[in-house]
Amino acid sequence: SHGAHAQGTLSYTTSPAHTLQTWLDLTEQLLETGVDSIAIKDMSGILTPMAAYELVSEIKKRFEVRLHLHCHATTGMAEMALLKAIEAGVDGVDTAISSMSATYGHPATEALVATLAGTEHDTGLDILKLENIAAYFREV
Repeated sequence: SHGAHAQGTLSYTTSPAHTLQTWLDLTEQLLETGVDSIAIKDMSGILTPMAAYELVSEIKKRFEVRLHLHCHATTGMAEMALLKAIEAGVDGVDTAISSMSATYGHPATEALVATLAGTEHDTGLDILKLENIAAYFREV
């Protein structure tokens, strides 16, 4: 009623206790609290591309919810995890301009925009304008 948006969060990790069913159960519990959307937070960059595809696919198949993916580039898998999540139907992803991306940050915006160009997931973002932004932040 006040225009706020409550986002529930799945803090992604791996262990014998963290199965696909665990994540589905947690999603259901969050939705029962009335959240507006769900974010999968991969803070350590350990979400593999195929695990991202499976998790997003199964959540979207079972629940009508806006789903967002937040991956850090720590292990080098984040770009591929984002791509597989997009193919599986994720509604939003986090990226960073290239001059501020990678390592402990997010995947580069420009790389994802270029990868998706001409596909059904084309962002419509102007890569040349993004390069201007990247150049600006290279000076920081």
